[in-house]
Amino acid sequence: MIDGDIMDVVKVGFVKLGNIGSAPLLELLLDERADRNDIDVRVVGSGAKLNPEQAEEVARKILDFKPDLVITVSPNAALPGPGRVREIMADAGIPLIVVSDTPGKKIKEDVEAKNQGYIIVNADAMIGARREFLDPTEMALFNADVIRVLAATGAFSVIYHEIDKVIEQIKKGEKPELPRIIITKNRAVDALNFQNPYAYAKALAAYEIASAVADLNVEGCFKLQEAEKYIPVVAGAHEMMRMAAKLADEARELEKSGDTVVRRPHKKSGEILTKTALLQKPS
Repeated sequence: MIDGDIMDVVKVGFVKLGNIGSAPLLELLLDERADRNDIDVRVVGSGAKLNPEQAEEVARKILDFKPDLVITVSPNAALPGPGRVREIMADAGIPLIVVSDTPGKKIKEDVEAKNQGYIIVNADAMIGARREFLDPTEMALFNADVIRVLAATGAFSVIYHEIDKVIEQIKKGEKPELPRIIITKNRAVDALNFQNPYAYAKALAAYEIASAVADLNVEGCFKLQEAEKYIPVVAGAHEMMRMAAKLADEARELEKSGDTVVRRPHKKSGEILTKTALLQKPS
């Protein structure tokens, strides 16, 4: 794209390395009804691994799509694999937004030096990856809980609003102002405009508990060496995430009971509409 060129369709590429709670639904947040006509999306991923070799391959693959914007999502964006994606996109001159968890804060200077953007999600906590504890079922349940927390506390709302702003700038032929934000509990919860103060409090608590899960899992996965010590720690961290998901769900239920749930659907043009009452039409 040449600066000043107005675009009808923005090509958005997603590069997924490994997995965090934000990853499975990230591209779907932009087109929840699959009817937007202002974006064309492609997704490439490396599965569970995020080594430099896999990162190089998937980053090169997304370049074949000739994207106008790339969003890369991974745990710990400071690792060499995610770093390789940033290098490739910087060399290609393609705007890049990094979505990552708390350890990703380490990349801020590197990202800014490359004129790229980042969205760090504090509540997108590391999983309790100990073989004695984590099996496929536990992994799936943990991610389901994380997704519920991120959705019902407002973190996902922040993410798609920030990406939509960049897409709109590209559509207008403007040089995009890429986000450089850390999603704290207040930033997340304020994004959903809770009307019930108890709902607000529950969402705030849910986000803060989920954010604390990462510290326990880091301790259990990397600092403790005896199985009788680290197994209860990672199990406890997963129980915390389950309770955070329960609180997040209760917050939304309180808003539903007062018919004050804020809904923001996309139009086909990409514009975000707003409504509150269930039977109200979005505008």
